[in-house]
Amino acid sequence: MTIESEAGHGNSPAAWTAVIIMLVAFTIGTVAFWFELPWLVIASAVLLVLGLITGKVLAVLGYGVGGAKANSKAHN
Repeated sequence: MTIESEAGHGNSPAAWTAVIIMLVAFTIGTVAFWFELPWLVIASAVLLVLGLITGKVLAVLGYGVGGAKANSKAHN
């Protein structure tokens, strides 16, 4: 192990927000597919894309890895 921390690995508010939104969308889509609700499957696909867009927008606004507003803490 080294003392240096690796930059990135998606540990940022933008990444966490995007992943949580997309996991919720995937879960809803899976359940909707199981119960044969095509409108809800489509809505979950839209939510999945919105999660991706949200992550990108937050990264541009400075909440991504190395962003001005991202609060990075060292792991001990």
